[in-house]
Amino acid sequence: MQIEEFNTQDRAAAVAAVRPCLDVERWVDEVVDGRPYADVEALATAGQSAAAPLRSDEVAQAMSHHPRIGDRPSGDHAEAEHSRAEQAGVGALADDTAAALRRGNQQYEEKFDRVFLIRAAGRSADEILASLTERLQNTPDQEDEIVADQLRQIAVLRLRGLIGS
Repeated sequence: MQIEEFNTQDRAAAVAAVRPCLDVERWVDEVVDGRPYADVEALATAGQSAAAPLRSDEVAQAMSHHPRIGDRPSGDHAEAEHSRAEQAGVGALADDTAAALRRGNQQYEEKFDRVFLIRAAGRSADEILASLTERLQNTPDQEDEIVADQLRQIAVLRLRGLIGS
């Protein structure tokens, strides 16, 4: 879709278009109600701004749609399609890397009571694994800040992907 089409869609269609980018009601409302946007950059800036900061309940809501790193999301809904594309860099994993990701995911979930989230787009499996290993040393407060930032990065990438240049 082009920015002009997004700007002129009825509200319900615009909400449906951006919700898969970040399923946070306040964020969706701010992005949609900020129309019209001059270009993709203006939209991305608005998306970034609306997601700073994210409250803990908003992070929890947004996280409910994110699969484990290394898992192939199922379904044909927009969130699953985004996740499959974003994790494409993970690709077919060597057995030892896949096992290390599974172990790291389990340790992360036990420590932080949520799935490990990282902007996977543009990162290799080894980079993701290194980040996971490093982040296991964080405190819950440190990790809360990182997860919120990762959600912002993912939302902006998805917004940019939604609107053609």
